[in-house]
Amino acid sequence: MSGLRHLPHYIFSSSTSTISTSSSLPIISLQYNFIKSSSSSLKFQRRNLIINEASQLLSNMEPPVANKVKHEMEMFGDVRVDNYYWLRDDSRSDPQILAHLRDENAYADHVMSGTKRLEDLIYSEIRSRVKEDDISAPIRRGPYYYYKRNLEGKEYVQRCRRLVPNVNAQANVHDIMPTGPGAPPEQILLDENVKAQEHAFYCIDAFKVNPSNTLVAYAEDTKGDEIYTVYVIDAESQIPIGKPLVGVTSDFEWAGDDALVYLTRDEILRPDKAWLHKLGTEQSFDRCLYHEKDDMLSLDLSASESKKFVFVESESKTTKFIFYLDVSKPEDGLIVLTPRLDGIDTLASHRGNHFFIKRRSDECYNSEILACPVDKTSATTVLLPHRPSVNLQEMRLFSDHLVVYERENGLPKIIIYRLPAVGEPLDRLSGGRSIDFVDPIYSVDPSESQFSSSILRFCYSSMKTPPSVYDYDMDSGFSVLKKVDEVLGGFDSANYVTERLWATAADGTHIPISVVYRKDLVKLDGSDPLLLYGYGSYEACIDPYFKASRLSLLDRGFIFTIAHVRGGGEMGRPWYEDGKLLKKKNTFTDFIDCAEYLIEKKYCSTEKLCIEGRSAGGLLIGAVINMRPDLFKAAVLGVPFVDALTTMLDPTIPLTTSEWEEWGDPRKEEFYFYMKSYSPVDNIKAQNYPAILVTAGLNDTRVMYSEPAKFVAKLREMKTDDNLLLFKCELGAGHFSKSGRFEKLQEDAFKYTFILEALNMLPPLP
Repeated sequence: MSGLRHLPHYIFSSSTSTISTSSSLPIISLQYNFIKSSSSSLKFQRRNLIINEASQLLSNMEPPVANKVKHEMEMFGDVRVDNYYWLRDDSRSDPQILAHLRDENAYADHVMSGTKRLEDLIYSEIRSRVKEDDISAPIRRGPYYYYKRNLEGKEYVQRCRRLVPNVNAQANVHDIMPTGPGAPPEQILLDENVKAQEHAFYCIDAFKVNPSNTLVAYAEDTKGDEIYTVYVIDAESQIPIGKPLVGVTSDFEWAGDDALVYLTRDEILRPDKAWLHKLGTEQSFDRCLYHEKDDMLSLDLSASESKKFVFVESESKTTKFIFYLDVSKPEDGLIVLTPRLDGIDTLASHRGNHFFIKRRSDECYNSEILACPVDKTSATTVLLPHRPSVNLQEMRLFSDHLVVYERENGLPKIIIYRLPAVGEPLDRLSGGRSIDFVDPIYSVDPSESQFSSSILRFCYSSMKTPPSVYDYDMDSGFSVLKKVDEVLGGFDSANYVTERLWATAADGTHIPISVVYRKDLVKLDGSDPLLLYGYGSYEACIDPYFKASRLSLLDRGFIFTIAHVRGGGEMGRPWYEDGKLLKKKNTFTDFIDCAEYLIEKKYCSTEKLCIEGRSAGGLLIGAVINMRPDLFKAAVLGVPFVDALTTMLDPTIPLTTSEWEEWGDPRKEEFYFYMKSYSPVDNIKAQNYPAILVTAGLNDTRVMYSEPAKFVAKLREMKTDDNLLLFKCELGAGHFSKSGRFEKLQEDAFKYTFILEALNMLPPLP
C-alpha cells in the first residue's frame, strides 16, 4: 500500500455534522445536514460523497515504509530473499527497530483517530456490561473459602479468603459463604492492584496455597515475556518467606507444607529442569530433580488431587512420560511411573493405593484409562477402554469418584463413575452418569474441586450463556448454580440464537461451524455482516464460548462463527492428525470451505465477511488471505505466527525444536518445500488483499514481534489495493497483550471499530 487511499476516518458531531481529522492533519471541515426523510438512499449518497472528498484530502498521508536490506537464505538449492530479516532483534533494544514499531503504532492511531469517538462509544458499552465490583464463586479448601474480588474501576483482582464458620460440617452443594454482619472477616492475601502500580504490565499466573493453608506461593510476570518470579508469603501476615525464586516458569507445585517443585528454562526458553526448593534456603542450593537434555522435549508439572504426589512430565507433541515424587519422602527423588516410549502419551493421578493413568497410543488414539498399584506400576488394569468415536480428554479423581471429560461428535461431555472403596479391587468401569446440558453447542471446563468431597465443580457457557459455575453432587446427581457472570445493560440470552452447521470440505470431510446471532436483527439473506474465527493447531479445542464484548458486534447485526477446522482437537485425535505436518493445508482449505459454505447458505457475502485468528490461528488467517484474498473483506491477525518457515529453520528461536513434531522439520527437504508453500510471509504476492489489522507484543516469547512486523512490511511493498493495513505492537506486553481487564476491553473496541470501518458500517454519531 503506497498511500492512505482507503476508507476515511471521520466523526459526526451532530445532525448537522462536521467531519474532522485529528489536529495533526490538514484541517477538514465538511458540513453535512442529515435528511430526515424516508429516502435512505439519498442520505447515504450524500454521506458517501463526503467520505470520498475526505479521502482525497487525506491521501497525502503515507504509512511507515521499512528499509529493504537484502538477506538471502539458501536451502536445497532454493534461495529465498528476506528484505525485512533485519527487523528481528532478540534483545528488543535496537533503536531503529523500536522507532519503526513506534511509527507503525503512531500511524495506526493516526489513521483510526477519526473513528476514536466510535471506538470510545464501543468501549463504553463493553465496559458498561461489566459488573465491576464482583467476586468469583468461592472455593472451599479445608477450613477456608478462597475467592477473587474485583473492585470498581480497578484493573486487577484482590485474592481473598474467609474462614468456614463450621469447619467440621461436611461440604454440600448448598453451602454459601457468609458475608454479612457476624460472618468471619475477609482476609486479603494479595492485592494485585497494589503490586501492579509500579509496572506497565502485571500478571499473576499461578497462586497456590500449601496443604495446611498457612503459606501462599504465587508466580509474577511484570513484562509479558512469561519469565516469572515466584514469591512465598505468610498467609496471615503476608510477610515474605525467604527470597523469591527468579527466572522460573509459572509451573510449580507444593511438595508438602515447606517445599516447592518448580521448573526453569534453557537458553531457548524450553522448560528443561525440575528443581526441589526447601523454604528458607537459597535458590542456588536447590536440588535438580531432573534435567531433560532432549531439545524435542519440554517439562511440565502436575500434582495429584490427593496432594500426595507431584508428577514431573517430559513431553513432546506425540510423547509424554512421567516421573513421580512422593511428597512424604522427597529425599527419594523422582521415580519412573511411565517410561519413555515414542508415540505413547500418558497423564497420571493418584487415589488410595493406585495410580490412574490416561494413555494414548497409535492404536488407542482417543486414549484409554488404566490403573496400577503404587507399589507395582507395571501391573496395569484397563478401567475405560479406547473408543474410536469418543476422545478422553481429561480425568479428575476424588476419594470416591472418577470424573472423565470426554468429547464426542465435537461436543464436550462429563461422565462420572463411582469407584470401589480404597483397598478393594479395581476393574473395568461401567454405568457412568453423564451431565446434561441445555444448549445445542456449549463449552464446559473443569474447576477446582475438593478431593475428599463428592462435589464436582465445573464452568459452563455457550455463545449466548455467560460463564456459569455449578456444583454437582456426584452421589445424588443434583446441581446448584453457584455463580453466573452478570452481564449488565439488559442482556437477555433469549434474544440470541446458537446453532451448529456442517460445511463439506473438498475431500468430503464435514467441518463443524458454531454460530451465534441476534434473532431480531439478522436477516440471513446474504446481507448480514459476519466474523469467522479459526485456530486449528496443537489439538486445541475452540469450543463455543461466551464473550460479553462480542455483544457489541451481535447487537449491531453481526453473525459470529467459529470454524472448527482440522488441526484442532474438537473431533478427536484423528482430527488433529489430519491438520498437522504434511496435512497442514487441510486447516486452511477447511477454513475456506467454511467461508464459502456460509456465503452459499446466505449467512453473509464476500463484501460482509471478516475473519480473525490469533497466534497459530494468525498463521491460518495469513495463509487464507494469500490463497483466497477475494473471499474476505477484512482480516484480523493477532500475534500471528506468519514467518513459519524461517522460524522453524532456526533452532535458537524459542519453541522451534519442540514444534518440529507439529509443523515438521524444514531441515528435511519434503517439509521445507511443503512449509514454504503455505508460510504466509513467503507467499505474499502482488494482488489485492482485504483490509488487514495485525497486532503483536514486543516481549512475546511465543511468536516474536518480528514475524508480524515483517509480514506487514512485505504486504505494504507487494499488495496492489488501497485497503486498510494497520499494525499495532504493544511495546510493554507479550503474547497475551495488555494485562489489565479494562485495557483488554479497549483492544476489543479498537478491533471492532476497525472491522466496522472496513465494512463501511461506521454510523453517524450524535
